[in-house]
Amino acid sequence: MDLGLHGKIAFITGGSKGIGLFTALQLVKEGSDVAICARGHEGLESARTYIKDQTGKDVFIIQADIRNEGECRGAVEQVVSHFGGLDILINNAGTSAAYPFEKVGTDLFREDLDLKLFGAIHCSRYAIPHIRKRGGGSIINVTAALAKTPTASSLPTSVSRSAGMALTKAMSKDLGADSIRVNTVCIGLIQSNQIEKMWKKQRPDLTWDEYSKEVGKQIPLGRIGNTEEAANVITFLVSDAASYVTGTSINIDGGSSGVL
Repeated sequence: MDLGLHGKIAFITGGSKGIGLFTALQLVKEGSDVAICARGHEGLESARTYIKDQTGKDVFIIQADIRNEGECRGAVEQVVSHFGGLDILINNAGTSAAYPFEKVGTDLFREDLDLKLFGAIHCSRYAIPHIRKRGGGSIINVTAALAKTPTASSLPTSVSRSAGMALTKAMSKDLGADSIRVNTVCIGLIQSNQIEKMWKKQRPDLTWDEYSKEVGKQIPLGRIGNTEEAANVITFLVSDAASYVTGTSINIDGGSSGVL
């Protein structure tokens, strides 16, 4: 299937590792021009080298902290200056911060919201005029499955991710007339550097597949998800193949969520 992504210009925040990196890789394979940003220059260079080795094609890297509105604006301007436009924005930057309510201070709430919610707001604000000039495009806000059903000790992440879901729905209503589609993917337990560290610390006697199945006993599909599986869904959602999909959320959680 031709996803219609050849020649599209995409900007991915948090693109130096994990889901952001593999989404960048998939988009490059589909013929898109891709820019990635992250706070660490070393990680960005490593990501660029990895994608170049896999595809033979370069990506544009931007060192930026999207908790800062000015840096969000500057990053978008760099993408447009380098490629000549923008079609796709993937607001992926984020961390996992999960504690009981009484353990979370005001500063931690603000820091998490600045990164996951306001980072998406600011990047979208500066990207939308450029996407509109291209006749429309797609925005993905990467959130989390627990945004729908917060668990105990899930703060502040569950709050910022729930806000990201509301942002997605509201934006989709406002931007539909401009042919700008806005969706969210709700991530469950997906392979990451953090989870791999837990594996090596907790069960170094197990292979990754064995550990994945052990941890995944409570997941209907019986395992931890692969990063590529999340990237594949995001790539589909930003493509022409999903041209009538907007304002929705898709769980990428192996069936573990209790809600649709």
